[in-house]
Amino acid sequence: MVSFKELGLVNTREMFAKAIKGGYAIPAFNFNNMEQLQAIVKACAETKSPVILQVSKGARNYANQTLLRYMAQGAVEYAKELGWEHPQICLHLDHGDSFELCKSCVDFGFSSVMIDASSLPYEENIALTKKVVEYAHKYDVTVEAELGVLAGVEDEVSSAVSHYTKPEEVVDFATRTGCDSLAISIGTSHGAYKFTPEQCTRDPKTGKLVPPPLAFDVLDAIMEKLPGFPIVLHGSSSVPQEYVDMINQYGGKLPDAVGIPEEQLRKAAKSAVCKINIDSDSRLAFTAAVRKVFAEKPGEFDPRKYCGPARDLMEELYKHKIINVLGSDGKAE
Repeated sequence: MVSFKELGLVNTREMFAKAIKGGYAIPAFNFNNMEQLQAIVKACAETKSPVILQVSKGARNYANQTLLRYMAQGAVEYAKELGWEHPQICLHLDHGDSFELCKSCVDFGFSSVMIDASSLPYEENIALTKKVVEYAHKYDVTVEAELGVLAGVEDEVSSAVSHYTKPEEVVDFATRTGCDSLAISIGTSHGAYKFTPEQCTRDPKTGKLVPPPLAFDVLDAIMEKLPGFPIVLHGSSSVPQEYVDMINQYGGKLPDAVGIPEEQLRKAAKSAVCKINIDSDSRLAFTAAVRKVFAEKPGEFDPRKYCGPARDLMEELYKHKIINVLGSDGKAE
């Protein structure tokens, strides 16, 4: 058993309370490798933004749970080295699908876990979430739960259709489970193809797809039912067109990739939404930079020469999200 406090990490309780009061959202960036982690820590250290390092079940298997623990501890020390005296870094399990997985993460030093039982019947979702909460809270680990289903694909998480969260269920669910935050469904979606062309309109000038707006009426109803309760948005990558264009320019094939407009995320960040998940955007930035190097220097085989530019582009992306979308810069001096 390893306590997250021994690793220098924090849970989300104080983070979320400050975010709700301050009208901003905490960035929750997924990472799978060293370059992503370096870019995240550097961006957050330079902007003094609290951050949630997210690890999916697939990423945990990819990176190895023991290495992840030391990577998280290293992230804290790296942040201090960069001049961030009191790093506010949380290590979070994204989309945990079983009690055993959540327990393992708690035992390995995660400071926050998500139990996603949203695909189960309502009462089963409550029962499993409550079981995870009771275990995690023994060790001061915070728990995120989910009501409603997001469409799209991300690692092992996939659904063909979305089901909006029902506002009339949120009080009962939060009360009976004891969860610390609630991921809801209001129209965001996993992956780089968040909407089909049929769900969108096309800009007559550019021909680009324009996605449908998020269901802010559902969010407003949930906030009315649960005033001051931390709300989470998954599937909130914007799928920047410049990265999609770069990937396609250098041999990729991402037709009609479309994400959540940043102005809608800015609006959400000023509400009770205090955690916004971003994964696909960093994957796109990484891939775009690597493809560019391979296209321009086909003889290159040193990973540092193509992972380095990828790291730099991701850092630029993270800073942009922190400052211009989430408003979390300067909130963790």
